[in-house]
Amino acid sequence: MAGDSRHSERAAVAALTDSFVAGLCDWIRIPSIGVDPRHHVDVRRSAEWLADQLHADGWPEVAIWGDGPALPAVFACWPAADPDAPTVLVYGHHDVQPVDPVERWEHPPFEPVISGDEIRGRGASDDKGQVAMHLLAVKAHLAATGQNAPSVTLKLFVEGEEESGSPHLRKLLEDHHDELGCDLVVFTDTALHEREAPTVNTGQRGVLGGEITFFGGTDDVHSGRAGGAIPNPATALAKLVAALHDDDNRIQLEGFYDDVREPTAREREDYAALPFDERKWLAHNGGGAQATHGETGYSTFERIWVRPTAEINGISGGYTGPGLKTIVPASATAKISFRLVPDQRPDRIRDQLERFVARHTPNGIRAVVTFRGEGVPPYAISPDDPANEAVKDAMELAFDQPVRFARAGGSGPAAVLRERLGVPLVYLGATLPDDRVHAPNERVVVPLLLKGAEAAAHLWRMLAKAEIAKRLSR
Repeated sequence: MAGDSRHSERAAVAALTDSFVAGLCDWIRIPSIGVDPRHHVDVRRSAEWLADQLHADGWPEVAIWGDGPALPAVFACWPAADPDAPTVLVYGHHDVQPVDPVERWEHPPFEPVISGDEIRGRGASDDKGQVAMHLLAVKAHLAATGQNAPSVTLKLFVEGEEESGSPHLRKLLEDHHDELGCDLVVFTDTALHEREAPTVNTGQRGVLGGEITFFGGTDDVHSGRAGGAIPNPATALAKLVAALHDDDNRIQLEGFYDDVREPTAREREDYAALPFDERKWLAHNGGGAQATHGETGYSTFERIWVRPTAEINGISGGYTGPGLKTIVPASATAKISFRLVPDQRPDRIRDQLERFVARHTPNGIRAVVTFRGEGVPPYAISPDDPANEAVKDAMELAFDQPVRFARAGGSGPAAVLRERLGVPLVYLGATLPDDRVHAPNERVVVPLLLKGAEAAAHLWRMLAKAEIAKRLSR
């Protein structure tokens, strides 16, 4: 797993590899499942482990923020020797997903296993591995430069509720606005395109989820006594769902595409140049689907990175058990979610969906639309941003090959961080889309984490250069 000594940063990372792997395995052993109240004590133990590690690494300011309603978050700061150097905030999270179904794990989820160049265990990739990667990067940066402090003022903010949708993130950012003040955010929770095709992420889609329920009467009714003479909520809801997309798979909410920002020519060129094997992608990313499908005129990558979607996540109503029960159901429900792209806003999509439902609710049916939270806004940064270019240059030094830009189809708190802190946000991560995050047998590829640490070590030096620092401080 060790690298060569062509770069001092690479040699420093290689020298620290064994202790890095051992430390990450120790952290994985803490079952910090934030969505399960039974494990909230473990989330605190995880925060304490991280705080202890930061103290041991020499960070001069370390705090656990855990007095409010939010699960414990960890903050740390290491000022640069130069008071005029930029301030960079690294964001990550230490809570992890539940392990269900546990019977599908090949080993206990919180007993990490080293297999070849992989560490396997819950949290190895998402996101403990990448937070630990950035801790390694700081140590490698100091060793490579011979400095007692980083070239930029570094701050670390690791929350404990990301897997729960970061319900208290806005309040944390408000309550600790002064401590978190910075010139740039580096977001860790992101992946490469492929092991042999490294990429720099430039954005994430937003998300809004809800339910549409159609009510007919107060009770299920015998279909022989009333069928054909009263509205059927399930039939009416099926018609609404069918009307959601046209034949080109464009979403039929009025005004839905008005705010959609198109990708740049440079981004589309990078997407087109990335390797894509449709059969392999369908098997690993498409859940075994038989063919790709989506909005006409866009590639698969564009459909999942830079185009918005509306997906029916589930439909229920009436009798769904074994055998036959001839009824007209009293109600039917569709769960729906939207993935949003810049510059769409969740609140506008809420209004558009409510108007769409009103237009497709027939006489005799009562519709109720409910939403799960306020939604997560989308975020994207220009590939031409100077900080983004610095990340790309640092990645190319570490990976010894050209690096292209990509985006993530999923969602996260990037837009909230950008909005509340008022500074640009870039992505630096080194995991893979097939690391089985949120699924049994999660893993992380250690050599990729080492390259990611090397890239971050390069980045701290690059961001301190006068021309980049000046542009960041504008």
